[in-house]
Amino acid sequence: MKNSQELLITKASGTLAPFSADKLKRSLQKAGADESKAQIIIDELQPKLYKGISTKKIYRWAFNLLRQSSHHLAARYNLKRAIMELGPSGYPFEKFIGEILRQQGYAVKVGEIVTGKCVNHEIDVIAEKDRQHFMIECKFHNQPGTVSDVKIPLYIQARFKDVEAAWTLLPGHGTKFHQGWVVTNTRFTVDAVKYGTCAGLHMLGWDFPYKESLKDQVDRLGLYPVTCLTTLTKNEIKRLLEKNILLCKEICENENLLSGIGIKPSRLKSILEEGNQLCNKLINSGEH
Repeated sequence: MKNSQELLITKASGTLAPFSADKLKRSLQKAGADESKAQIIIDELQPKLYKGISTKKIYRWAFNLLRQSSHHLAARYNLKRAIMELGPSGYPFEKFIGEILRQQGYAVKVGEIVTGKCVNHEIDVIAEKDRQHFMIECKFHNQPGTVSDVKIPLYIQARFKDVEAAWTLLPGHGTKFHQGWVVTNTRFTVDAVKYGTCAGLHMLGWDFPYKESLKDQVDRLGLYPVTCLTTLTKNEIKRLLEKNILLCKEICENENLLSGIGIKPSRLKSILEEGNQLCNKLINSGEH
């Protein structure tokens, strides 16, 4: 492929867009690849590209090339899809969000029934810290290209106002800061962000808000899901999730969890090495 600037590729949404080598390079570097390694991957990929090729296929090729040189960088590069693989139901994602908040000092409850002023509500995550009290609704999508539109914050704001009306009457809650959150593992539409922020909701998406997005927080805290790990098979990951083992740090702290699903001792070293490189910052900080 000689002129990448004129090549149209097919996005997950089905729309066509020009291929951008710079955008691909940035995504590789965000995963931790240095400029030289990222450029080598792009140089190897470009001759294989063709009109209409899907972003999914380009991603898969880049992922495989990155994995050949570094398992843990490939795992970071795979984060968005790895979170989607927590499904098909949204419950593991709710627990995942709960763990991210717990790691930041919040007291967390997942899947609670709460009495509102008018009706009862099943709330995905409730988080409290200091004088803050949050009602968090998680919108999980397991298909690339899916976005969260304005209907979601509209609906959640209505639920939150009913819950807030009851919360403020609780002893000691009159002076607390109450807020509704909308959390998604994909992107928000422009109108969803516009309405949500205008209404006072906290909006947390894959790439929003800037520098505090879901991706940013996972990277900063080292809280990668086990679905990131390239040294595990799909069946092994499935068995871990069935046992409610969601995070790489859990198996790094207790390798018996791996033995417990039948992984042989000869493979433990490579799996733990990848896991420790992923959550190294978290483990070294002593924050368990």
